[in-house]
Amino acid sequence: MSSRVFAITLVVLSTLFSAGDCLAAEPANWPQWRGPHGNGISDEKNPPLKWSKTGDKTENILWRKKLPGPAGATPAVWGDRIFLTSVDDDRLVLLCYDKDGNQLWRREVAVGNKNVRGDEGNSASPSPITDGSHVWTFMANGILACYDFAGNEIWKFDVQDRYGKLNIQFGMTSTPLLHDGRLYMQLIHGDGNPATREARVVCLNAATGKEIWQQQRPSDARDECEHSYASPTLYSDDKQTYLLVHGADFITAHRLDNGEEICRCGNLNPKEGYNPTFRLIASPTAAPGLIVVPTAKGGKVVGIKPDGVGDITDSKEHILWTLPRNTPDVPSPLIHDGLVYLCRENGNLMVLDAVTGRKIYEERTTADRHRASPVFADGKLYLTARNGVITVVKAGRKFEILARNDIGEPISA
Repeated sequence: MSSRVFAITLVVLSTLFSAGDCLAAEPANWPQWRGPHGNGISDEKNPPLKWSKTGDKTENILWRKKLPGPAGATPAVWGDRIFLTSVDDDRLVLLCYDKDGNQLWRREVAVGNKNVRGDEGNSASPSPITDGSHVWTFMANGILACYDFAGNEIWKFDVQDRYGKLNIQFGMTSTPLLHDGRLYMQLIHGDGNPATREARVVCLNAATGKEIWQQQRPSDARDECEHSYASPTLYSDDKQTYLLVHGADFITAHRLDNGEEICRCGNLNPKEGYNPTFRLIASPTAAPGLIVVPTAKGGKVVGIKPDGVGDITDSKEHILWTLPRNTPDVPSPLIHDGLVYLCRENGNLMVLDAVTGRKIYEERTTADRHRASPVFADGKLYLTARNGVITVVKAGRKFEILARNDIGEPISA
């Protein structure tokens, strides 16, 4: 990404009115990466199809602000507060704006930025998280911190001091997950030596930063496959809720109370023709009755039943379906209304039947790198290309592009 101009653009959502009293409804909060449900689905109605490229108050653009530097993190929104991370030379910063575009405060969380793979990312890539009174931020160099809404530091520490050196090629860009007052982190990395591998799953008290539990997460992955950039997520239905952790050739499920491993599914990087650079970036996505597991490097996508115990790698009972190739490499899947949406890195949108895994269609949206995960809102999919073009596609079994909007600068959030 060019170092000349960086900006955040806030697209105004249509005002909602309740029947009868005509009171404007407050927009829903977007408290962490992938939104209020952790699955990329927004509850908003009537979001805009189109907006203008310029920063003037024209079509559906309220304001546009220059940032100190680039970042791939998703902003967190609560009420009239917008939180986002960025870099300022070597400084890693957390920024707070109000809904009118005024910067309320800025905090230097850490120093020691590392730009990776040209314009692909930096140490401010993990997304901030909020619960309406506090905001948590994790930087890829290991610094984890908590602030209140006034910007006061509540606690801060380096996970490397507590859990060992992060041996990961492009920085620990996994975003922590907030659930019921706890922060869940997956620290999956290694140095190629199983005897010294430090991969683990960690649960912290969000209010204090104190550890509640940690669990080692063994695998037989080797080389770069030990490194995971995916983020933890939840599976939940009316009977159970548990943690999903993705990386090092496996997806694993863990109990929330103590981190105990419930089940695991491997062979994501098949042992025959093993790819030593098969690092996992895209995170799994879940809906009641289904967990969709992406892989990497054009590999498979797997649909899993959520009731497995132990090693279900070869279980015909628990593997619902397998798409043998063309996984999204970075964008995470999205599940809605019986369909699985996969945005490939080349801009192709692939839609599968959630029950059978059968491909319904694969069509091109915008021919450019896609790094952001898709967002669903009110029957529409928003797909963000690296060149700044956001394609709006009608959700459903028939492919239809509703609009293309150019932000006017590179974007990966």
